[in-house]
Amino acid sequence: MELTVTLGTGPVTIGDVVAVARHGARVTISDEALAAVAASREHVEELAASGRPVYGVSTGFGSLATRYIEPEKRHRLQRSLVRSHAAGAGEPVETEVVRAMLLLRLSTLCTGRTGVRPVTAQAYAGLLNAGITPVVPEYGSLGCSGDLAPLSACALAVMGEGEVFDATGRRMASLEALEAAGLAPVELEEKEGLALINGTDGMLGMLALAITDLRALATTADISAAMSVEALMGTDRVFAAELQALRPHPGQAASARNLVRILAGSEIVASHLTGDPKVQDAYSLRCAPQVAGAVRDTIDHAETVATRELASAIDNPVVLPDGRIESNGNFHGAPVAYVLDFLAIAAADLASISERRTDRMLDAARSHGLPPFLADDPGVDSGHMIAQYTQAAIVSELKRLAAPASVDSIPSSAMQEDHVSMGWSAARKLRRSIDGLRRVLAIEVLTAARALDLRAPLRPGRVTEDVRALVRAHVEGPGSDRWLAPEIAAVHALVADGSIVAAARAAAGELE
Repeated sequence: MELTVTLGTGPVTIGDVVAVARHGARVTISDEALAAVAASREHVEELAASGRPVYGVSTGFGSLATRYIEPEKRHRLQRSLVRSHAAGAGEPVETEVVRAMLLLRLSTLCTGRTGVRPVTAQAYAGLLNAGITPVVPEYGSLGCSGDLAPLSACALAVMGEGEVFDATGRRMASLEALEAAGLAPVELEEKEGLALINGTDGMLGMLALAITDLRALATTADISAAMSVEALMGTDRVFAAELQALRPHPGQAASARNLVRILAGSEIVASHLTGDPKVQDAYSLRCAPQVAGAVRDTIDHAETVATRELASAIDNPVVLPDGRIESNGNFHGAPVAYVLDFLAIAAADLASISERRTDRMLDAARSHGLPPFLADDPGVDSGHMIAQYTQAAIVSELKRLAAPASVDSIPSSAMQEDHVSMGWSAARKLRRSIDGLRRVLAIEVLTAARALDLRAPLRPGRVTEDVRALVRAHVEGPGSDRWLAPEIAAVHALVADGSIVAAARAAAGELE
């Protein structure tokens, strides 16, 4: 059944963004939304005919806002705005990011607060439904006034200018793609150019996608941590609900519940419940729910911010219900930028604790009986020694990426825009952080699976056994050294497509 997202029936959700951006959901606009768009357009046209200078309608932009624009030049004004602001540089950003941007800009248009015509809103839905993706360069947004350059690249495509990727991924001229899809380019009228480029849609779209990804990775981290606990002959006692309740963070409790469920029935854990000289496990094992739980709570906070932003009408100026057109500062990306940076910190720390567990499994002095580096013939074979180097290199980069972009600001537009959010930059580095976290967790899963094999004849719990079996379906078990990079890539693919979490959920019955 075809997925459909209808705009104008309530705020867009994170699920809507993912459905359209990643899964090609069709977009429709409700009759109520089109009526609201038409009503606000009437106010714009009345003000345009009044002869009064109104920002965005009959004036220049930014520091040029004092210039009154004569009626005969206003169509040119809107075209010139989009063309000049489509000044990005670098390689194109990902298709899913651009589709998220298009959807979120369209969502704001459908609030009836921007003053565009219905035909302009429908043109955005047409692009999405035809699978046409504007070419949006990597660099150009300061995050205030929103994501100007990226959104201008999108608006340029609606005008029939610039370049796009068609539904097959072929790069071509926008007008050619529109004609092939039976779509007509839009000639922008008063206020419309500004309405199409003034918003936080790029950074917000990436935030919505990041929240979705990090929720899956938080669960993956619980699975990999449980596998490491077993591999290192650790205890599950520290994850008991009564201990977690002493510090009632919801994310910590959820992570601990996952660990208890995953480790249930483990012969390895049960083998040293009595007579074990260890007093307690290392922090990277014992504190797994505290760290992964803090990540979960950070994601929850970011989702609160994203949900508010998804319910917003971001434009400047805006058309109020009584017909007034008012300037405002709602385009500033600070609320989004802050949580994007916060999530990069969380991703870096989750990767850091994962790497520490992996290193512990490879160190014969700390692994409680495992061979050095899990090698088949230590000295001749190096086992997973360099896999941990790869983790360490990624973790070090993630620490650098955790440095916040939102504390930076650089003035622009002749000092009219003298404080900016850098939210787009925060979002771009977060995407790289998430990719690195996936790879770090994949290496932990790969290493822990090998360590569990080496604990035979003791058997892991059913959940970790099923995850280990999934890994073994793609990667051979212990033996002499092999080319390791393809094995890492294979498990990374299982993390990225959700197979690891799906296998664990199927065995556990429930995971949070």
